[in-house]
Amino acid sequence: MVEELTSEPSRRETWIRALYVILFALIYSVTEIVIVAVVVVQFGFVLISGDRNQKLLNFGAGLSKFIYQILQYVTFNSEDKPFPFSGWPSVNGDVKTDDSAGSA
Repeated sequence: MVEELTSEPSRRETWIRALYVILFALIYSVTEIVIVAVVVVQFGFVLISGDRNQKLLNFGAGLSKFIYQILQYVTFNSEDKPFPFSGWPSVNGDVKTDDSAGSA
């Protein structure tokens, strides 16, 4: 018989992953509230100053990458555990604030 090169996860590893999935599902629920807060505050900045807040843009970009990492992990598309078990997702450079992105 030829052994397969891919190793199947053990039952113990699967149950441990289930605990991580529950943890990240709870974290995901909290991030939904945080993203709504970011949207509301950013909208307020645009209404008051007419311009977007760069720090909120960068935080929102990092948060969206974090949410993507959570979804990749809980759907078994990635074996890498998201933050806090790895670093916070980096935002490559500042998010662009050109006027064309803000106009409808």
